[in-house]
Amino acid sequence: MKDLFGKAILDYQTNNSPEDLITETSISEADEMSVAYLFRDFKDMPKLEQKALQLAKGKVLDVGCGAGSHALYLQEKGFDVTAIDISENAIKACELRGLKNCKVSDVLNLETSEKFDTIILLMNGTGIFGKMNQISKFLQKLKSLLNEGGQILIDSSDLIYMYDQDEDGAYEVPANGYYGELTFTIHYKGETENTFDWLYLDYNTLQNGAIANGLECELILEGEHFDYLAKLSKI
Repeated sequence: MKDLFGKAILDYQTNNSPEDLITETSISEADEMSVAYLFRDFKDMPKLEQKALQLAKGKVLDVGCGAGSHALYLQEKGFDVTAIDISENAIKACELRGLKNCKVSDVLNLETSEKFDTIILLMNGTGIFGKMNQISKFLQKLKSLLNEGGQILIDSSDLIYMYDQDEDGAYEVPANGYYGELTFTIHYKGETENTFDWLYLDYNTLQNGAIANGLECELILEGEHFDYLAKLSKI
């Protein structure tokens, strides 16, 4: 991994001539993304993210924290927050922004001896699952990190709207595999990141995965663009 996403975050934090990120997926053309968006304040966050932060309780784990905006908000509110990301550059930026407890880590590598009351996975939190056959592995790991009465707050989008419909109104989705399984490519300052898997889940599929892994799943809020926030908890 070249860590271009993290490099863009660190460039912005250190004012090192940051540029827009260029992102493209297996079902969409290249699109520009302003790195500044990752540094947004609470008032500029989508309602789904605001709601997730308002629901946070107890000891919090922010998985895939990026530039750390969610974790910083909670830290300022007095929460005990641990923020993790696989990007070394992103974690450096988080430290420079004043995040007290952040580290480079894959959630799958966390010790289950440390438990949390709230785990947040935002900005398409299901993305890190990568593929459908990885859902159980990640949900079981997240479940093992929860205190009794704890919650997982996770968002995603139903990408069905990106596919054409036939004359009967049926969506023309790929016959092989789930339509929310994408590959993602990032470009930054003339470099291209290694393509990686990224998973968008419709709510029913997330709910089925949760139940299969001993978790309750509750739809908390739906957004304007087929996106939603869900709460998972131990049964």
